Amino acid sequence: MNNKLKALFSFLMITALAFGFINIYFPVENYSFERLHIFLFNLCTGGSILLYYTQGQARVSKTVRLFFLFSLIYAFSAFFLLYPLTILVSVGLYILVEKVRIENFSLFPIQFFQKKVSVSDKFHQASLLCLSTGIVMASLVILNNEYFKWVTMEKLTLNTFFLGFSFPLSLITLSLVFSMLKKIEGAGRKVVMEACFWTITLGVIIFFVFILFERFIPQIFVTTALFIAVVTVFYLYSTFADKMQQKLFLTSGIGFLIFTAISGILYIFYQMGDDYDPERIKWLLHMHVFASLYGWNLCGLSVICRFDDFPIKLHSPTVIFIHWLTAIVLAPLGVFYGGFALLAIIGYAFITITLFFSSNHGERFPGAESK
Repeated sequence: MNNKLKALFSFLMITALAFGFINIYFPVENYSFERLHIFLFNLCTGGSILLYYTQGQARVSKTVRLFFLFSLIYAFSAFFLLYPLTILVSVGLYILVEKVRIENFSLFPIQFFQKKVSVSDKFHQASLLCLSTGIVMASLVILNNEYFKWVTMEKLTLNTFFLGFSFPLSLITLSLVFSMLKKIEGAGRKVVMEACFWTITLGVIIFFVFILFERFIPQIFVTTALFIAVVTVFYLYSTFADKMQQKLFLTSGIGFLIFTAISGILYIFYQMGDDYDPERIKWLLHMHVFASLYGWNLCGLSVICRFDDFPIKLHSPTVIFIHWLTAIVLAPLGVFYGGFALLAIIGYAFITITLFFSSNHGERFPGAESK
């Protein structure tokens, strides 16, 4: 990936985080900056990187350029409540994502059920399928809530469905993780890896349904299953993946994922309490969201963008420490205290710029390939 593209994506990521704080300190009636916060990171940046990575071309294709342009129109039209334009652009986004998916996999995802297909490829196709499905589902929610009122549910909100755009990024990062575990698929561990794939992909969908219907006990069972699956992934990856610089960042990313699983379970228990007050545990929800978006997902996207450049010149433990400090401490505190919001943006800018622009030929690890 060339420097211009890295500069564009890093700028959008940093801007996305900044929008996450604007609505709190400079509220604008009828407009939610949280949408730009979500879209600029997940859809515009994450979706474009996903398609670029899938095509595997040195130059950015017309398909990726169109997707990026349409995603920006989608983001700002949804922000300004121009829903007819949002729905129109959704059609183009869906076609572009499915075009890339079908060209690289197949029309029907039969690979999910084929034993010979690697778990990494299954996660990869699931990521693309989740992105195109998410675009369709969000459009249906817009049509329902703004025009036709087919269904009335408290949790059936646009912002809830817009958050779903983070799931494709999670899946593509898991694809990257499992790509480093292909060597053990023939060692009798493929069954465990397949179980992780189905538990995570189906578990999140089922969990989302339970959220819509506000069924708390089933949510606990599903989140527990997801937690076990993620811990299993952590064990497999930390034990069997070759030691290299990418592994440090992806292991840290899986740590963020485990944190989100634990915080999600805690949040459900709080919701079940008789004295539940959303304002009192707002801090927990923000820790959960920031750890997911700017912790786990950033690890995956940055490794994807720099994968061919590793090892890169930086002190990995220091960067990882600042990353955790920013995502788990500074950003959640920034929701309540303006000074911490500024520190979070500075810390996140440092992490993003460092990961995207550090020169290669840095740290060396036993077993890592020399470039």
